[in-house]
Amino acid sequence: MTRTADVDFLWCPEPVPDEVPVVQVYGWLVDDAGRVLVQDTGNRFNLPGGSPEPFDADLGATVAREAMEESQVTATDVGYLGYERVLRAGRPQALVRTVGRISEFHPRQPDPDGDRLFRRLMTSFAEAPGLLRWGPSGVAQAQAAARIAQRCWGVPVESPALPASYVD
Repeated sequence: MTRTADVDFLWCPEPVPDEVPVVQVYGWLVDDAGRVLVQDTGNRFNLPGGSPEPFDADLGATVAREAMEESQVTATDVGYLGYERVLRAGRPQALVRTVGRISEFHPRQPDPDGDRLFRRLMTSFAEAPGLLRWGPSGVAQAQAAARIAQRCWGVPVESPALPASYVD
């Protein structure tokens, strides 16, 4: 478990319990070269994602929508990975993590929610947790996502076919 101020975080690689609300959904999105998308906001890094909306068919649809809005990538084959259990003031919430494929990069444009323009850094699964600063939880998530990407899609996650670079 990681503790930040008055908030506790715990990585849980199982389904979210019915009584725990899902407040955010993020995606470990991988390209065919075996690299994962990390958004560069200018002052920190993050995975694509956001809040589930009532019109999203499921959590995978939330990630696909947010990936298009924030990073202008088409995310496919999005599947559930686990969740970060967040405990604030004694009340649990879930930050869901998914894994999916990037099937297409589109021209960059500002996110309609806040008009921010994120850079798209494609990096290795090994480097991503350090950029995200998610500690041991981020490492566990990246390893789980990399295993799925390698097993299901055959991408070279151990040694990506291309070096880390921005796709702008």
